[in-house]
Amino acid sequence: PPPGLRIHEYLYFQVLSPGDIRYIFTATPAKDFGGVFNTRYEQIHLVPADPPEACGELNNGVFIQDQIALVERGGCSFLSKTRVIQEHGGRAVIIADNAYDNDSFYIEMIQDSSRRTADIPALFLLGRDGYMIRRSLEQHGLPWAVISIPVNVTSIPTYEMMQPPWTFW
Repeated sequence: PPPGLRIHEYLYFQVLSPGDIRYIFTATPAKDFGGVFNTRYEQIHLVPADPPEACGELNNGVFIQDQIALVERGGCSFLSKTRVIQEHGGRAVIIADNAYDNDSFYIEMIQDSSRRTADIPALFLLGRDGYMIRRSLEQHGLPWAVISIPVNVTSIPTYEMMQPPWTFW
């Protein structure tokens, strides 16, 4: 297997703007499809897909080119979503659970039965986190967030300070 992440490891990204969600978020890589992050993006756009489930043609596909898409679970397989984002030139996809109150349970994203593949990294994000990111962007009238990914979380005290407050409920 390629160097980089192993199954069940976590990957972290930090929202740089908007400032009210300037936290470090935890995601899990897809189990058996998709690429790995070979590059660290210091500043890249996290663009919510329109429509959110990204099961077909996107209305804002032009904004996803060379950026990272935030997609919602449901409507089609994780792999289908990843392929749609890849076809629109996205560098990676972050798929948030569609259960907005999910703040602890990470779903294992596995290959579907279609035998297709995807080359870009696919990450799973808790529903609560995805919801809070989208809500903040809507409140600010912004088309995307700016993030750093992946973030190396070595200094645990700082990391704990930078986690979203809602993860401590």
